[in-house]
Formats: sequence, C-alpha cells, structure tokens
Amino acid sequence: MLHLRVECMLPYFLQQNIKIIVSFFTFSFGCLVFFNSGMTTNTEIEKASRVLILKSERKLILYKENKEIFRCSISLGKNPIGQKNEEGDGRTPEGKYILDWRNPNSKFYKSIHISYPNEADKKRAKAKGVSPGGQIMIHGIKNGRAWIGKLHLLKDWTQGCIAVTNKEMDILWNSINDGTPVEIRK
Repeated sequence: MLHLRVECMLPYFLQQNIKIIVSFFTFSFGCLVFFNSGMTTNTEIEKASRVLILKSERKLILYKENKEIFRCSISLGKNPIGQKNEEGDGRTPEGKYILDWRNPNSKFYKSIHISYPNEADKKRAKAKGVSPGGQIMIHGIKNGRAWIGKLHLLKDWTQGCIAVTNKEMDILWNSINDGTPVEIRK
C-alpha cells in the first residue's frame, strides 16, 4: 500500500503565525462592518432649510424649520481648533455662510461650496495682511477611496473642508438646495 505524506505548503512564517494573521483579518473585517453599519441606504429625505455644523462635536445637522431631519459625523481641517484666519492654515471656518454651488465632478465624491470668506473673514485677513483662502466645501471621500467609509472619522484630514462618507454626501446632495444657509460653530 502506498502512503503519501502531504506537507503543508505554507511558508514557515505563516505556519507559525496563522492564528495572529486570522485574528487580524477577522478584526479588520469586523471594523469595516461596524463602521459601515447603521447607515441608511435611502438618500431621499426632506429638503433642508438650514445646516448647522458643530466643529467641537464633529457633527453636521440638517434642519427643516426647527425640526432635525438628518445628522452625521464629520472630519474637519487638519488644524481644526479656532477660526480660519488665512489660506493654508488647515482650519475650518466659523461663521454664517451660504451653500451656494455644487460640483458633481470634484476630486472628492461630490462637493457643495460654502461661501467662505464672508465680509468679516475678508476684513480680518486684510487687517493681518494675508489671503483668507477659499474653496471650502462639504465633500465625500477622495475619489477611488470610498472603501475608507467611516474610518475617515479617525482623524481630521482636510485642508479646511468638511468631510462625510459618500453615502452621507448623497443624502446631503439630495437634501440641500443651492442658497441654503449654513452656520459653522466652534
């Protein structure tokens, strides 16, 4: 009778560390499920009459009159504490603005422009002899990286914009008309 001995073809490193590797991939999959759970796939809600952004809480809230109709978590500029003072400071502005136009073909998944700088921002920058900057947007994840999902919330990473997941951006896109007021608070 012929007996064949079957050897494990896994490299030695994998043989010795298979439990750690399996645990890592199981944990990673669990994180993806957790961070992408609880999000509705329905991108249609009522039209918002105003938007409130609370920087310290990392929240964006849509209101229709005085009724909250949607809330999501956000990432901010890399240097989020305090008022935006000048171009390139990595801060997200604070104040009252208008969501005045949108870009369906941005380098991030859709974007809605915030009318920064307002007159007070321009005056403050002029007094300091600096440019106030501009192009502050609410946008989704960078194109090609949608898999990041809610993991983007682990760190403030924008140049001063407000970032949400692509699913949340679809909701905002459908719920906000150009001309909607936005207030950004500390």
